[in-house]
Amino acid sequence: MKWNCSMRSATDARWLLWLSLVACALYAAGAHAQEDPLNKVHVPPPSSAQPAEGAPKGAEAPAATGSSALRARPGGLIRMNVNLVLIPVTVTDPMNRLVTGLEKSDFKIYENGGQQKIVSFASEDAPVSIGIIFDLSGSMNSKLIRARQSILQFIKTANPQDEFFVIGFNDRPELIEDFTSSVDDIQARLATVRSGHRTALLDAIYYGVEKMKQARHDRRALLIVSDGGDNRSRYTEGEVRSQVRESDVELYAIGIFDPYAATPEERGGPILLNDLCEQTGGRMFRVDDISEMGDIAEKISTELRNQYVIGYNPKNLSHDGKWRKVKVKLDPPPGLPPLTVHARSGYYAPLQ
Repeated sequence: MKWNCSMRSATDARWLLWLSLVACALYAAGAHAQEDPLNKVHVPPPSSAQPAEGAPKGAEAPAATGSSALRARPGGLIRMNVNLVLIPVTVTDPMNRLVTGLEKSDFKIYENGGQQKIVSFASEDAPVSIGIIFDLSGSMNSKLIRARQSILQFIKTANPQDEFFVIGFNDRPELIEDFTSSVDDIQARLATVRSGHRTALLDAIYYGVEKMKQARHDRRALLIVSDGGDNRSRYTEGEVRSQVRESDVELYAIGIFDPYAATPEERGGPILLNDLCEQTGGRMFRVDDISEMGDIAEKISTELRNQYVIGYNPKNLSHDGKWRKVKVKLDPPPGLPPLTVHARSGYYAPLQ
């Protein structure tokens, strides 16, 4: 009789243990499904022109420097709290061709007019986190196939370690593909998109810069493929300019503009995109023949892989949140033609 009781107690204990393990597994699976970012694909902009909660506001946002707050992503890079400003730089010749092979001694960098000491200099092909902002408005209907092919050409010629996300937009932006390094995944998603409706370009750029906060790599860029100005966004031009200025994201654009644009928004589209790109050190490429889009996309990919990255410790170490103007100057070796430097115009100092 004692043996039967012992057996029953052992059996009950095993059943209780098994039920506990099943309950834990079910709970973990449910939590994982809720946290999967692909379950939160659509993120519409706020219903008013006010920035979303947590969005940067003027000089209150931290600077795009190494002294920003500690941030981490599972499997990604942890940036420590050091005073280091990193400026990606592109150099082109009079024929708009990339110039490579320059040395640290060929560059000088200034902050608010004062020369700074360059403490790091790199020109290797470091991985980049890239967001693609794809115009799917109705006016893109005849250009959709070429635009899709140019995006795939851009990705296929990138560094294999680069990561990408894709945001499509018409009346509102929508995440088509989350961060991935798989060309096949992006190609499959792009094959399903269709064009229609109006153009919320500003909302899409704002969403792209916010999404980039989840990036794994320090170097970050957005590639915007669009054919016109904004006519639908809730965010204003001023809000997007401020947000882009506060970020550490370079903007590039492939502009497929109609020379006979009918509305002020369409006519202002090229100016807006060009200004946003230049402010961040990127560039806008205007498409005159859509058959050239693939070549332009490949050119941008090559440019991102052949940048110089200049680092310096600013002499002004105060954490005052103020805008600091940055100027990169070039003193190239003798015999070279006049060269053009493309670099971001400045950054906001951190607040803490």
